[in-house]
Amino acid sequence: MRQLSELDASFLYLESETTPMHIGGIYLFDASEQATPLSYGNFVAYLRSRLHVVPVFRQRLKEIPMRLGRPYWVDDTDFSIERHLAYVSLGGHGTGDNLTTLASKIMEEPLKRDRPLWHITFVDGFKLNDASEDGGFALIVKLHHAAIDAFSGEDIISKLLEYTPEPRPVHPPRPWSPRPAPSEERVILQAGANLLKTPLQFTSLAINAMEATTRGIVQKQLRKLPMPFPLFSAPQSPFNRQVTANRQIISCQVALSRLKTVKANLGSVTLNDVVLGLCAESLRRYMDDQGADVSRSLVAMTPISVRSSSLRRATGNQMSAMLLDLATTEPNPALRIHNIHRNAVVSEPYREAIAADRLTELLPSTLLALSARLYSELQVAQRYQPAFNLPITNVPGPQVPLYLQGARLVQQYNTAPLFDGLGLVIVAVSYQGQLTINFTLCPDAVPNGESLASYIEDSLSAIEEAAANVGDEALQQTEADSTQPTLADDVLNALEGALKKAIHRLRP
Repeated sequence: MRQLSELDASFLYLESETTPMHIGGIYLFDASEQATPLSYGNFVAYLRSRLHVVPVFRQRLKEIPMRLGRPYWVDDTDFSIERHLAYVSLGGHGTGDNLTTLASKIMEEPLKRDRPLWHITFVDGFKLNDASEDGGFALIVKLHHAAIDAFSGEDIISKLLEYTPEPRPVHPPRPWSPRPAPSEERVILQAGANLLKTPLQFTSLAINAMEATTRGIVQKQLRKLPMPFPLFSAPQSPFNRQVTANRQIISCQVALSRLKTVKANLGSVTLNDVVLGLCAESLRRYMDDQGADVSRSLVAMTPISVRSSSLRRATGNQMSAMLLDLATTEPNPALRIHNIHRNAVVSEPYREAIAADRLTELLPSTLLALSARLYSELQVAQRYQPAFNLPITNVPGPQVPLYLQGARLVQQYNTAPLFDGLGLVIVAVSYQGQLTINFTLCPDAVPNGESLASYIEDSLSAIEEAAANVGDEALQQTEADSTQPTLADDVLNALEGALKKAIHRLRP
């Protein structure tokens, strides 16, 4: 048995009929150069032969009675791949708009809990453009957020696809013998053992929180930089409204080379800063056109993978997260990117000290489930200011072409779950020199949401112009403020060393 982390379990507790908590993907394949395009039957055989590379595809949830603890992943002794697949033929209506409409409807349906938490719809008859003949197909994929995060989801898809145009031989599936499901008595005993560990977990978390907070206070006093946001201080926005079950997927593409040129012109910023700056400029323009208040800066929650430094398991959520000021009150989009970079640096101590999967350990599973339910039923999001306005995730994807039995992956769209008070999520994914910016939104909560994609091109052009014309003096001053060592840095480092030694003595 493998137990879900508190962060993984929280996505189960937040789920309802109107807020399904799965991550989605739409993958478009070009099969026009194949003599025999991939059929649904051959796709099923191929997928069956690859199930061994993704163990979670054959694992279901095992709940603990009375929610005394978090659920476990156990082998599904009744696993049947047919329960996770569907076939749709678009016939002569295989256009991009029809495909995204179909995907939006599919994404509205929660995954069933009595089986492994994934589903794939094979869409036949898809046309890559209006002029092309049938010669493409698409996959609409749903994977529950309790099982993966955006970063591990991209890794799973890469494992299922191929890196060469020559189709991999489809072998019979490897023998698989599911381990028997644990008895109720064993599950209860394990839950009791885990409860005994809770005080030690709380002590460890409290020490880390004290270390992070103390460092932040010292940093504020010495450097006179703003502290990271107190909770529920983000401004109200058109995105922070109660959501319904309706979903809409809006996407657009930009060349990565343009973003890299902006990065080079601006100096000491990252490509992720440029992506966040592009999203910030687009959101500002959208809010301006909607007549929304733009006098206060939007706050984004930016998930960051810690998978590379924490190889505990191949799936699940291994994320840290920070609240990031998008500096939307700064009129110059080039200087805004520098401000975003600086705000990210300010939040760094908090991101490193307390990962998102540890914050949820403050509450046992029963209280976490109850609080998630009450958050929605009592409409907390409507009564108080939000903790942040929207999540923005930037996922680096492969820059080489991927294939599925000889058919080339030409485009992918990605979706993320919404919940009450968060009507918009942005997921940016790069692939083969292109960055696809995906807006998942609730059309009943976000007015004129379909216009969001139209702001991207104008926003990028404005950023390019500002980056090319921004004064060297302004850039140099901004870089000096962010990077120049000061006496405060030396004092801070000395105090930090003393603090770590004191905390080390407190650790059991």
